This record gives sequence, C-alpha cells and structure tokens, in this order.
Amino acid sequence: MTVAIVTDSAAALPPAMQRELDIGVVPILLTVDGQEVADDALPPHELLAAGTLSTAAPSAGAFARAVRERQGPDGVLVLTLSDKLSSSHRAAVLGAREAEGSTIVVDTANAAGAQALAVHAAAVAARDGASLAEAADVARRVAARARLIGVLGSLEQLVRSGRIPSVAGRAGDRLGVRPMFDVHDGRIRRLLPSRNTESAHRRILDQWRRSRPPVVRALHVAAVHAGAPTDAEALLAALTTETEPDTAFIGGFGGALVATAGVGVSGLAWWWETPEDLL
Repeated sequence: MTVAIVTDSAAALPPAMQRELDIGVVPILLTVDGQEVADDALPPHELLAAGTLSTAAPSAGAFARAVRERQGPDGVLVLTLSDKLSSSHRAAVLGAREAEGSTIVVDTANAAGAQALAVHAAAVAARDGASLAEAADVARRVAARARLIGVLGSLEQLVRSGRIPSVAGRAGDRLGVRPMFDVHDGRIRRLLPSRNTESAHRRILDQWRRSRPPVVRALHVAAVHAGAPTDAEALLAALTTETEPDTAFIGGFGGALVATAGVGVSGLAWWWETPEDLL
C-alpha cells in the first residue's frame, strides 16, 4: 500500500495522470440553468452558453467519501485549491474529520496548473514510498515554489460576471486586449494586459526565464488552458526549444475555472527543483 492522494477538480490534471498515479478528484459543483452538475460534465463552450451559471465548493460529505474510498494503513493526503479562492479547503478539513482515519489536508494556496504540480509531486513521492508526513511536506514545498501566469482569451466572461463594465469589455475586445494574471499567495493578481495572445506568451516565457535559480536540478512545468489546447501546446513547445523539462504536461481548466475566466485562457505553471531538494 502507498499513501493515497485526493484533490479537488480545480487542479488542472490530465486524465491519464490521474489514472496512472491513482489520484482521487472531488468535483467542484456547478449550477447550470438551475441544474447542479459536476464541473467536468460540460465542455467549456457549452458551459458558457448557459443562461445562468454559478459554482460551489465540494461538500464535506464528498471529501469524506473520497477519503473513505482510499483510506488504508498509510493514510490519505488531501490537497485543495487555495482557501482564499474557495471554501474547498474548509470542506476538506471537515470531510477528513468525518471520515476519521489518518488524513492530512493541505491548502496548496494555488489553482489550476500550480496546484496540479503540487499534486503530481506528492503523488510521485507517495508512489516512491514516502510516508504521509513526507508526501505532505513535498506538497507544501512545491506549492510554495510553483508559479502560474496566464492570459485570458477575451473579456467576455469578466463582463458577464460583472467584474468589468460591458462598455470597457467590448472596447477591450475590439482592440485585442488580453488580460493577464498570476496566482500569488493564494490569490489571483491582475498583471498589465497584452495586445494579443502571442505577446502574452512571450511575457510568460520571459518571467519563466527570469525565475531560474543559479543552480538547477530539474524543471517541472504544466501548460494549462480553457478550451484552447493549441495555445497551451504552443506555449509548452516554445519552452521546450530552450530546455527539456523533467516533468511536462498539458492540463485543461475545470468548469469552475472556466466559469470565472471564460474560454481561450492559456498559461504556464512551473517550479524549479534545486540540489537542496530531496524529492
């Protein structure tokens, strides 16, 4: 037996990776035109065509069921979306108590690709024999180092959700303005916008280059997207022309993140492993 890993669907994990590492995923919930569905139930464009759309964190009961299903002698590690962005972490803590057994719940203070990198690192450590405490420590260290920078495909969903006025959104889309963001200290922070996706990708890659430590042991990256796989593929391909990552994957946004950011989002999450790390 090994330590079991559970996360929520805000982590942009490829389905093949979930299966390979036996990662349990608790879905964030969506209410689409009055009907509650899991956030992977509809493709992004169909989701945004709904008349009304809202999101809700998984219930404590959903986390309790996921923990019970995977509970074994080595315990369960639950890794959640940032507590500053969702109540998923609080629900996971309550669910772990309800399920009893040996469980650690960690707030990754991240989302999407950066959360996925922390989940992946912990799952690999567990597969390789790490204890529950050791796997949790790996997740915390990776989550603290992982960085995510992305670009939106349009301003449409920000207008729809009331985050910006409709007049400003229409004007921005006509001019080709692409809002950029990063995830820092558990929060989503706005960056200066770019004129198009290509220039945004150049800025993302420049930030990735600047973040490189003097001595590197390995590079771990995740290209993420919401209904824009070719943009994520292009971003990852541009990176791999400069160096070969030790971990590299492409992950799609779940429906809850699509509901916030819209379609056309692309971005890059990464963390640098140094010689001091013993992962």
